Order: sequence, then structure tokens, then C-alpha cells
Amino acid sequence: MMSWLRRKASAAVPGEPSAAAAGTAEAAGENPDGGALAAAVAEDRELPEVDTSTPLLTVRGVERSFSVGGDTLHVLKGINMELYPLQLVMLKGRSGSGKTTLLNLIGGLDQPNRGEILFKGHPFHSSSDDKRTYIRRQDIGFIFQSFALMPLLSAWENVELSLRMAGVPRSQWKGRIAHCLELVGLTKRMHHRPFELSGGEQQRVAIAKAIAHKPSLLLADEPTAELDSQMGAQVMAVFREIIRTERTTICMTTHDQTIMEVADRVFEMVDGKFVGRDAG
Repeated sequence: MMSWLRRKASAAVPGEPSAAAAGTAEAAGENPDGGALAAAVAEDRELPEVDTSTPLLTVRGVERSFSVGGDTLHVLKGINMELYPLQLVMLKGRSGSGKTTLLNLIGGLDQPNRGEILFKGHPFHSSSDDKRTYIRRQDIGFIFQSFALMPLLSAWENVELSLRMAGVPRSQWKGRIAHCLELVGLTKRMHHRPFELSGGEQQRVAIAKAIAHKPSLLLADEPTAELDSQMGAQVMAVFREIIRTERTTICMTTHDQTIMEVADRVFEMVDGKFVGRDAG
């Protein structure tokens, strides 16, 4: 399963047919040599150009600390990084290394004590709560480890809720929901509620929900942690197809060594700092 994912990672060129389409077809139970792949290749030729020379998001000298009792806990200690369009970026590290804290800062859910975070030129580090909330609803998608689905709503209704919250016109809902659920291979399960779905299917609903409003940046916190290796590989195949067709950048946290080979870039975190070749 991972062999074609490795080939995709080494050949991630925008605008060229890729093996990710075959992987998504496999995850959906389709024949990757049939009409689904041909349609994906044809669609890929019509995708708009994206400027990949300018960072989508820039992090400069970011520090974050918390007061714990009478002490100060330093979680992030001078982080520098850039996220570019159409990349799959992974934040690697053990529990407590600062991955999730950094992901929350990147997504505007929190603010640093020091440093700058710029998303499409917007200064997240100094923006008000209302401004950051507006930008998140319009241009950032979140995938949580616990899936964060409404338990009494079907897969279709969970994705619809995302569009409603983003203020997308109702006239666009039906087509967009159907497209997102088809993209993650859940066309035949769209009317099932979370408790009727497997863990892998619930994660794919969460992905469809996160991309429904067409965000430029998708943030995922340990999206494969609760899945077995086969389901994890399917999720990574879906991520690659999302980058190709939705023109989205994905930044995710993980400690799963088996999926890191498909990333365009890996930042390793130890005790609140980047280590290795990507250390800032």
C-alpha cells in the first residue's frame, strides 16, 4: 500500500497526473485502472495555476509558554518555519514536544507570547479573536484526532453543517457536499451516522467536513493515530488527492513513522524546538 504513496511523494508536481488518484479509487473500492482515474487525469489538466513561490504561512521566532501553578512552562522556544502552497507538511515528535501547540497557533486558535505568524499576509499573532475566527471560517480547515463529528447527524449533514457555519450560500450546498463525500470515497455511506461508520470512515467524514468550504490550509492533529496501517494509508491517499484537486496545503502532526515518507517536508520537534535539517 505504501509503495505507490512513496512514488507520489517523489513526483509531487502540480498539474501532472499522479498515483494519488489511483490510491483514492482503491480506498473507495473502485478500479484504479478504469474510468475514475481517467476522469481524474482529465480534470487535473484543467486545474488553475497556483503560485508556489510565495509562502502561504510564515512563522518567525514564535515562543509560547503557560503558567502552571507558580511556574512557567515553556512549550515553544523560538520556532521558524514556512508553509508553501500544495505541500503536505508533517510535524513529527513525541507527545509533549509542542506539535499540537504549534498547530493551534498556526490555525489562529491561540496566540504566541512572542514572535510573528503571518497567514496570507494577515498577522495572526496580533489579530483580534473575531478577526482570527473569521479567517478560520473562510480559509482554514481543521481535522481533529477525535473526529469531532456531530453524533446524531449523518455524514451528509455533518458536511452541510460546515458549509452553514462558513456562510456558504445554500444553493451551493448539495453539489459541494456530494463532491467532498465522493472525494473521500463515501458516496455509498453519506446517509449513515458516525456510530454506523468505522473509524476510518469517520475520519474521512471529518476530512470532507474540513475541506467543504474550500480552505487554503488544512490542519490535522494526529489524523491516523486511531487507525490501523491500512486505514492510515488510505487517509494519506485522500490527503494527496485533496492537495491535487482542491489546491490545498496540508500541515499535520504525527509520530507514525510509516507515513512520513509521503510528506513533502517533515519538521521534527524536540522539547519545543525544531531539530535536524529543518531547524530554524
